Amino acid sequence: MQGDSIDRAPDAAQLALRGLRVLEIGTGPALAYTGKLFADFGAEVVKVEAPAGDAWERMPPLLDGPEPRSALWAWLHTNKRSVTADPARDAVWLQQLAQGCDVVLDARALDEGLAVLAQPIAGATPVPVEIVFTWFGEDGPYSGYAGSEAVCRALSGAVFNSGPVEGPPHMPHELQTGIAAGLAAFSAAVAAWIGRADGSRRYVLSIHEAVFGTVEMESGMVQDGRHAPRLGVNRFCGTHPTGIYATADGWIGIFTHTLAQWAALCEAIGRPELAHDPRYANGAERMARADEIDAMLQAALRTRTAQQWFEDLGARKHPTVLVPTMAALLAQDVHRQRHAFVPVHSGAAHCEGPIVPLRLGAAGPLRGGAAPARGADDAHYRGAGLDRPTARAPSPPAGNAQGLPLAGTTIVDLTMGWAGPLAARTAADLGARVIKVESAVYPDWWRGANFTEAFYRERLYEKNSNFNLMNRNKQGITLDLARDEGRQLLLQLVAQADAVIENYSAEVLPKLGLDYAALQAVNPRLVMVSMPAFGLGNAWSDTRAYGGTLEQATGLPLCTGHADGPPAMTSYAYGDPVGGLNAGAALLLALCVQRDTGRGMHLNLSQVEAMLPMAAPFVLEQSVHGAVAARQGNRHPLHAPHGCWRCAGPDDWLVVSVRDDGQWQALCGALGRPDLAADAGLAHAPGRREAQERLDAAIAAWTATRSADMAMQQLQQAGVSAGVVRSIPHLMDDPHLRARGFWQQLERTHVGRYLSGSAPYRDAGQGGRPLPIRQVAPTLGEHTAQVLAERLGLTPAQLDTLERQGITGRSARPKAGRPAA
Repeated sequence: MQGDSIDRAPDAAQLALRGLRVLEIGTGPALAYTGKLFADFGAEVVKVEAPAGDAWERMPPLLDGPEPRSALWAWLHTNKRSVTADPARDAVWLQQLAQGCDVVLDARALDEGLAVLAQPIAGATPVPVEIVFTWFGEDGPYSGYAGSEAVCRALSGAVFNSGPVEGPPHMPHELQTGIAAGLAAFSAAVAAWIGRADGSRRYVLSIHEAVFGTVEMESGMVQDGRHAPRLGVNRFCGTHPTGIYATADGWIGIFTHTLAQWAALCEAIGRPELAHDPRYANGAERMARADEIDAMLQAALRTRTAQQWFEDLGARKHPTVLVPTMAALLAQDVHRQRHAFVPVHSGAAHCEGPIVPLRLGAAGPLRGGAAPARGADDAHYRGAGLDRPTARAPSPPAGNAQGLPLAGTTIVDLTMGWAGPLAARTAADLGARVIKVESAVYPDWWRGANFTEAFYRERLYEKNSNFNLMNRNKQGITLDLARDEGRQLLLQLVAQADAVIENYSAEVLPKLGLDYAALQAVNPRLVMVSMPAFGLGNAWSDTRAYGGTLEQATGLPLCTGHADGPPAMTSYAYGDPVGGLNAGAALLLALCVQRDTGRGMHLNLSQVEAMLPMAAPFVLEQSVHGAVAARQGNRHPLHAPHGCWRCAGPDDWLVVSVRDDGQWQALCGALGRPDLAADAGLAHAPGRREAQERLDAAIAAWTATRSADMAMQQLQQAGVSAGVVRSIPHLMDDPHLRARGFWQQLERTHVGRYLSGSAPYRDAGQGGRPLPIRQVAPTLGEHTAQVLAERLGLTPAQLDTLERQGITGRSARPKAGRPAA
């Protein structure tokens, strides 16, 4: 498992999770995607279904067959087994089945409420790892609320800033919430499995808190005083242009952040005089003139094709991507070469869907598979399959820190920005010792990239809240990797580490002589994660990208937004948190393999590929039907009414998601509309979908007379899934999150007190408290002396020499020849 593992087909004997038995009980995309991750890496996943199945089997697109079945459901359940059960009648059998499993994924509370958790599915016998899915956690004011993916997303702050200024905000496909929560659940489960020798672990996941992770950066901007209101479609935070533009043939996505990138764009469109015009000198100035800039770009970019602009702007190192239709995406060579689309079978029907993007070569994932027929494995698991010893645990790491499963694991973090640091933080939150390596000349660019004299004099690089949020629970050192002494020290640290994670441009580490071959030479069992935009070793590997361009490159914006509006991005830098969640899960999975086999591997991740599961409904629709339907705005493929309605306050919005016919009757009661309740044509969802405009008007009239919070409380009291569209500033004072202790108040040098969110899962064995923040984000070089002395045995005199020579340092300094501006 060395080097570029993409071309290595999965080997059944080497799959990362072979030998594990996993029980999946409940419904919903978060549970299903967690189970998919286990199954596609070789675990025996037993899905417990109701005899009548679940609603997602009818989720479009539908495959052909005697009983049309959802292609999306099939994709979510490839390589699983299926049994049917009535929980009341089959309780004893389900308990026996669960007791024979290594991992239990329990989402019963999503449909049945928290009371069901009083009776663990395995009874009094704890299983090694249990993950419990809840909408809002087990305590707090919202814990008893009727939830849904849309309601959790609205209440998490992940909806408010997306969409037109006048509203309503955009609501993406609910699968996207499920995937974010599923990745968090999977990471917790794999970490718990690695540390299982210390005892069984039961983690309780809040889907609400998990989806907040996709917009966590905005909570840092609030604390820095830089948060903006909703600015319009494809306008986020404080820089422009960052949008999607029509060309002579196709769509192009650009993200212009730095002055150099703005200059490159001006040169490319034939307007060099604007490159250094003070009216466009920074992102804020350009955002103030966004309409003017967009008008100019819309005219200029139509003069050439998307492919021509991609090549021209790419050569100028401007972050630019093609924004493909789903048909074009499925045909792109860069994805075909990486086997990014795989066959999905359901009975005699088949289609293509995205591969699981955690790429471990021979250890998985499987390249496609079949979804089981409902109850196909009943006979086996009600007979001989019921009696099974649990699998052998991987060798645990040495030591234990506050009961966290990854204690004793050491990771060298060479990442910057959001995605890479988030991936490393996933391991750090779960107990790993993460050593973040920066340079005094090139610190993490999330500390700041505007190298003014004040940047150095006032230590502005210590005052960026986003850096502080992404780098908690880490130690920080500085090494100048451009010099041989710095590289040698890094190699010595790597020799003692379990893993390295990096997100440099593809050419950087090879030029420094620090590619995987060099690192593995000093540590044959090393796990290394690399995560460029399009992966390593292909024609687009050197493409510059930000989180926004990662989303653009999937084509997802062409399927998002209101029907009468333009293609719409979901949130600022969406690809960063999604890439970070995937890379974090992949890192933990590779560590699991390392513990089990002693072998190292180099993970060649593509952050664009990590976004493809978010586009799965549309990829599958293209594969099944040969086309993708027009954007549906905030409407739901199955549920009705479902949408986002204006309330009485300024920019005050409420999401309502009626999930079944019982909630429909409850909604009619809350609205005071017995006429709607008595209308037989509205009794079931298909009829309500036909009458959505009429229902929209009824709900809008009711919400317009109430604040969003009042409306939410009234509907929730009636049992209707509803949630306020929280802005991030209001989220940071949300009563539920406050009551749960989600916001942890920290104090750090140069910053003082600030708020940090918590991991979205809690260890029931630790009283259900948030996972501890053991260490605030390090100041630049804060732990250099400690780490080099403890791990490498350097003396105080040697440490002083390194600092005098500039190999290490505790203060940022300009690069030679680059004076402070």
